[in-house]
Amino acid sequence: MKIFGGDMRASVLGLGEAGALYAAGLVEQGWTVTGYDPVAGTTPPGVVRATTPQAAVRDAGLVVSLVGGRAAEDAATSVAPHLAADAVYADLNTAAREVKRRIAGVVGEDRFADVAVIGSVPAHGAATSVVVSGPASARAAEVFTTLGAPAEDIGGAAGDASARKLLRSTFMKGLGALIVESVAAGRAAHEETWVREQIARELSGGAAALDRLHDGTVKHATRRAGESAAAAELLDTLGVRPVMTRAAAEAHRSAADTALAPSADLLSAFDGLAVANIGDARDRMGMLDGAVRALWRGARVVGRARTVWVRNGDNLALHRAIAAALPGDVLVVNGGGDTTRALLGELMAERAKLRGVRGIVVDGAVRDVVELERIGFPAWARGVCAAGPYKNGPGQVDVPVAVGGVVVHPGDLVVGDDDGVIAVPAAEAAASLLAGTA
Repeated sequence: MKIFGGDMRASVLGLGEAGALYAAGLVEQGWTVTGYDPVAGTTPPGVVRATTPQAAVRDAGLVVSLVGGRAAEDAATSVAPHLAADAVYADLNTAAREVKRRIAGVVGEDRFADVAVIGSVPAHGAATSVVVSGPASARAAEVFTTLGAPAEDIGGAAGDASARKLLRSTFMKGLGALIVESVAAGRAAHEETWVREQIARELSGGAAALDRLHDGTVKHATRRAGESAAAAELLDTLGVRPVMTRAAAEAHRSAADTALAPSADLLSAFDGLAVANIGDARDRMGMLDGAVRALWRGARVVGRARTVWVRNGDNLALHRAIAAALPGDVLVVNGGGDTTRALLGELMAERAKLRGVRGIVVDGAVRDVVELERIGFPAWARGVCAAGPYKNGPGQVDVPVAVGGVVVHPGDLVVGDDDGVIAVPAAEAAASLLAGTA
């Protein structure tokens, strides 16, 4: 079959695992293939590696973009002026519908094909099933069919194919995240083999399917976190609350972060790192407002958030949190910003310290500041008040809380010093450490 008028010159942007497989598949079908990737790596046999993306796409009748969702728009912008007039720009990156539509506008609507890869490229190579949409979908679908891929051409607009993939991701990425969590739980309970057998029994592919879902989730956690987040955004636009999909994105982010962990003791690794540096590395996100300040000079804390939500002036739930606290915890209390009653004083601080609590951050008031400094219990609060609290409740422990204008979840990393406090999502702790150190 002759396609593209017999002028079979192609360019593959991104020669990672998937890009290399597609480049090899095109070479096998007789295409002249030029590839580009800014990261040094192995170039597939038969592929000419270009030194710039602009050189890679010059005179190509087909351009395949596999640079990752975050870089997809920038990649398209960098090569758009250099595309041949009749080229087809096939974007295989997973991204939100709006991103695909913007890319189509950049490269030219008539030459754009939105290609959603449905399945495992490492398992099936260039023959992996695809769904194709956009003005150039028919021409792109023809190419993927010759590669041996089941290609469903749905026509429509740019982004329609990607929307289908994201709908599928709500299940597939969630299933992978759940399997990883279940296997980890089995390992912690010394029952990993039994847990794996139970999961494999419920999957049509058995143990092989389990291993593929588990290992793929761990290996590609960063990319799949982005896919899950994009899927959650899609569900939001459809009016469906993406509760499970957001949880899956968090699980993938956590797996990706764990792979970056530079130290077995992450809390110790943060010792000495200034709150301001961490904040700069996180684009100033997660910094509590300046009114929540250190109550004695030189106070410093690094720990995991043990969150508490109390009624203004009432600390019954804070007592429960201290009783349940673990070594390394930092009490993070939403006291409603009320400074007319102190929620913690010397006696409670001493009990908390005996349990290994490292300090407290209160959107409210505390008292006995001199004694807190004497016993070495770091405290950040909106104010100081001698009046004691009520103990009637209600209140909640280990729930998301708003403190100093920031939402803090149980287990988030909390760092405080003379300048203030920052909360870092648990799933981004290692990445934030590396960036803050740099």
